[in-house]
Amino acid sequence: MDEKLAAKLLDDLRDRNISELLVKKEDFLLFRKILVNRSDFKHFRGIAQHGGDVIYHYLEHPRS
Repeated sequence: MDEKLAAKLLDDLRDRNISELLVKKEDFLLFRKILVNRSDFKHFRGIAQHGGDVIYHYLEHPRS
């Protein structure tokens, strides 16, 4: 995964083109770097999976 793909996947999740996004352990640090710099960062919720993968969902209302 590169930065451009990570940004596109986050946009797809936000636009409801996909309902969830699985980020593999080896892509997490690069992905998170892109995620935390977004203005809608608090709308994304990541749920850690056993083994280091994370499943992301986009929330209608930002988390507190």
